[in-house]
Amino acid sequence: MAKATIDNVAALAGVSIKTVSRVVNNEPNVRQATQEKVRDAIKQLNYRPSPSARSLASNRSFLVAMLYDNPSAHYIIDVQHGILKECRKRNYDLLIHPCKYQDAELCHEIENLLSKSRVDGVILTPPLSDIPEVMTTLDSLKMPYVRISPAEHHELSACVYCDDSRAAKDMAEYLIGLGHRRIGFIAGHPDHSSSAAREEGFGQALAEHKIKQPKRLVRQGFYDCDSGREAALHMLKTSKPPTAIFACNDNMAAGVIQAAHSLNIDIPAQLSVVGFDDSPICTLTWPELSTIRQPIEELAEKATALLLNELSNKPTSHEEKSLHCSLILRDSSGPAPE
Repeated sequence: MAKATIDNVAALAGVSIKTVSRVVNNEPNVRQATQEKVRDAIKQLNYRPSPSARSLASNRSFLVAMLYDNPSAHYIIDVQHGILKECRKRNYDLLIHPCKYQDAELCHEIENLLSKSRVDGVILTPPLSDIPEVMTTLDSLKMPYVRISPAEHHELSACVYCDDSRAAKDMAEYLIGLGHRRIGFIAGHPDHSSSAAREEGFGQALAEHKIKQPKRLVRQGFYDCDSGREAALHMLKTSKPPTAIFACNDNMAAGVIQAAHSLNIDIPAQLSVVGFDDSPICTLTWPELSTIRQPIEELAEKATALLLNELSNKPTSHEEKSLHCSLILRDSSGPAPE
């Protein structure tokens, strides 16, 4: 069977070739009824637009770039899934490019990437979404972009984010409600904006309940298992160890569980452990980890929709979307020991 062409689609739908092209490219000002007729014809004929022809006709590459530097493979994979889900709906392709956010040549690297790839837009993930020089570079190139989970300056670009501070406060409130008063806290990587937001929310909960936090119960982590284990060992070997530890991500919380097992500390009878992210490791630990679920795929999907709307001439300048996190309670947390 011969491959369907745009002419076949136009004939079946009873519209012009230009109208079919506008529907395929998600351009505005096409009546809903006309869009439905064209999409029905596309489905019936199993029409697949030629990427090269589509690009030439519109002077666009229909390619977006995702730039990232994040130690959590789970986070990056979920972001990719969310972006790809929206890209497939809109007939876009995705270029994935790892960066080193501390590299002095970061902005030069991004400029080279964009000039060689001809991408139509960029999706920035944390911590890149918080680097002013990166945004300045994209602005100077007149490159549309959207940011995922920036800490501040939401007014500078379209962005999507979760309220990490509110989520951390909710988790701290949960532990306080279980009777815990000596609650250890393992901060996230200092270069990630989420770390400060989570620490702020945790501190707010303690302050509202007039709970003083000894310095010995706050340790710096780096979003990996090793730093979580080391921080927990330091806290658990003190004369007044915590009855609960809140780690700023699940990898560090898994390290806390390892440390507790090595010291023969029962979880949760003697120590409650909670994390943040609801990554796959939560159901691989023993006991399974209580945590905070971020809608990472949904964040990425909505960020991509904002970017593609802008590329389709649907104004989204400085639009922002905030999504909610939720507590996922499992067996690693329980009432404070008497």
